[in-house]
Amino acid sequence: MNVEEQRTAALLNADNFRQQCLQAVRSLRLPGGYISAGFLRNAIWDHLHGKLHMTPLNDIDVVYFDSTDTSFAAEQRAESILEEQLPNVKWQVRNQARMHLVHGHSPYRSTAEAVAHWLEVPRCVGVRINFDDKLTFLAPFGLHENWSLTVKINPLNPHPEAFISRIQNKRWREIWPQLMIQQP
Repeated sequence: MNVEEQRTAALLNADNFRQQCLQAVRSLRLPGGYISAGFLRNAIWDHLHGKLHMTPLNDIDVVYFDSTDTSFAAEQRAESILEEQLPNVKWQVRNQARMHLVHGHSPYRSTAEAVAHWLEVPRCVGVRINFDDKLTFLAPFGLHENWSLTVKINPLNPHPEAFISRIQNKRWREIWPQLMIQQP
């Protein structure tokens, strides 16, 4: 684990709510399964802004890769199981084996490849807890942008209009005023 992963692991290990979420997702045994995006990114940004309470999450994004069952029903089953375990959490489970169709990309070969194509770099992150209770991170671009409060467009998904729109709609600068947005 590099230094940024160690710092992130310390944050997550000290957060009872996030630990419960990680353990719930682990119980599903999803192939290539991670909790991604805001679950991890927001924890870092909240910490760097000195927030005493976590910024509420709209949902918790769970990603996995299973080319043998790309049905929406499989995702819904996983969401139902997670909702039974943590009923006050809104889950969004997505099989990355089918998400290339949504985004108009060539088929992805793994969760890592799919996550590497998300719109902004700080979102391209994931974490899971293994059965030895150790955390594993998925961060194709590393965690540096998260820890440096930098938001920039993903060079693998260069859509400036979508990037600008997303930044404005998410209101991140209002929530985390120290963010540095690099305009494309």
